[in-house]
Amino acid sequence: MSTLIAPSILSGDFANLAKDIEMLNKSDADRIHIDIMDGVFVPNISFGFPVLKAIKRYASKPLDVHLMIIQPERYISQFKKAGADTLIVHFEACTHLHNTIQAIKREGMQAGVAINPHTTIYNLDAIVQDIDQLLIMSVNPGFGGQKLIDHTYIKTELARDLIEKSHSKAIVGIDGGVDLTNAKKLIAAGADLLVSGSFIFGSNNPTKTISDLKVK
Repeated sequence: MSTLIAPSILSGDFANLAKDIEMLNKSDADRIHIDIMDGVFVPNISFGFPVLKAIKRYASKPLDVHLMIIQPERYISQFKKAGADTLIVHFEACTHLHNTIQAIKREGMQAGVAINPHTTIYNLDAIVQDIDQLLIMSVNPGFGGQKLIDHTYIKTELARDLIEKSHSKAIVGIDGGVDLTNAKKLIAAGADLLVSGSFIFGSNNPTKTISDLKVK
């Protein structure tokens, strides 16, 4: 299976989102990654429900909605109605993570769990069998354009090992600082999905860049 690529629309042109979404629809992208930030869990604020609904109207690719917010369980049904196909919550933001995962699945969405750079993979040992995506933050969340943290490679290997030992069907995603200098190494370490924002949208030919990131 070739690598899954999920361009992060946070790096798109906010004044021309429809144009960027149409480009992604025609590209080799597999999903569209949408970061929701509340200015509390992370030091930045981004999209809300109206923008997500607008993206859904134009997108033909599944939407991976990444919640970088406190108490994400408050909004699960609203994100389903707004168009999320996969809903990703942070381990660090959920007091009752298992309940939150089950609530996401009851709404008919895939459930993902993201972990910050300082959080160990083994914190997910008890729930890895219940999730569809394990998203490793390879930068400190909140802003695009950061450099990938080197420890990500070891963390990816540990995630792959945990998934295989627990017979989980979860995929391993990497989010932050992904580019052509590290994509193959991340895949070799066990990543299935790469999230990339500024590297794609800041390139001269985003469609080609997406294709180049896919590792057969």
